[in-house]
Parts: sequence; structure tokens; C-alpha cells
Amino acid sequence: MTKKLLVGKKIKLRALEPEDLDFLYKIENNESFWEVSHTKTPFSKYILKQYLANAHLDIFEAKQLRLLIEEKSTKKQLGMIDLFDFNSQHQRAGIGILIHPNYQNKGYASEALSILVNYCFSILNLHQLYANITCDNSKSISLFTKHYFKKVGTKVDWILSEGNFKDEILFQLIKH
Repeated sequence: MTKKLLVGKKIKLRALEPEDLDFLYKIENNESFWEVSHTKTPFSKYILKQYLANAHLDIFEAKQLRLLIEEKSTKKQLGMIDLFDFNSQHQRAGIGILIHPNYQNKGYASEALSILVNYCFSILNLHQLYANITCDNSKSISLFTKHYFKKVGTKVDWILSEGNFKDEILFQLIKH
């Protein structure tokens, strides 16, 4: 029996499906997530439906990949994990993760990150991954450092949030 690459003990990572429209709509239009997604305006269901229609594009073409984090036993939608700024020439990509607040602190983000890092290094043949995390996001800092991402720099006053500037920390994981 072959091991499924995007499946863990409690979760699986899967491609977005048309049935995910309502979940995607709730996540993308939740203003508390806009700071990390660099969004300032809501998305219509029409636009998100178009996005889902093009979600099948290969990462080498789209330069990004968004996967839904789903609980294996219940098939409950827990969040999303993204690869962005995918660069095959330099073998790197950015990584971002979002878990719905109802499902945080249950180990889902850690398992999803572990699965995706393994996929990136073993299947996509990437050399490095990076994450941009605001200095006050202690949960994300803890998550990425637990998975051996190293702080390699700070972008001072990088993110404007509610009238104040925040530093953004750059974390990097290099395949060894």
C-alpha cells in the first residue's frame, strides 16, 4: 500500500472544490484575517466562483497553490494552507496558513505545515520555504519555529494595521 502524500493522522490537504465556495467566502470576507492576507476589500461569491474555476491550474503555471485543510474523520473544513511566490528556477516558495478560529489550538496547523513542508521538499523539489509573520503573531511564530523555520530578518514598519505600523519577521526553512 502506498502512503498518501497529503494525508496525516487527523487531517488531509486537498484541492479546493466548488462545494468549498461558502467556506472560502466566509474566510476571505472575515475582516480579522485581512491583515495577514493583505486584503482591504470583500470578495463577491461571483469572483470566488471564478477563482475556484481556475484553481486547477498547475503550480508551475499559477505560481501558487491553495489547499484546503480538512479533518479526515468528519470532512470538516478547518482552514487553508497556501504556497505563493512559487519560483521553480530558484526552488523556493512562500507559505501561509490560516485555521478557522473555532479549530485553532488543536494541532491542525502543525500537522498541515508538516505535511506541506514534506510535499514541497520531496515532490516539488524545493530548496527553501519562507514565511512572513507580523511581530505580534505569537501563535504563528511558535508554529513555524517548532517546524525549524529560522528568523532571518525583520522588515521594520512593514505592515500598516489600524493606523499603526508593525514589523514583519521573515522566517526561512532550507532543505538539508
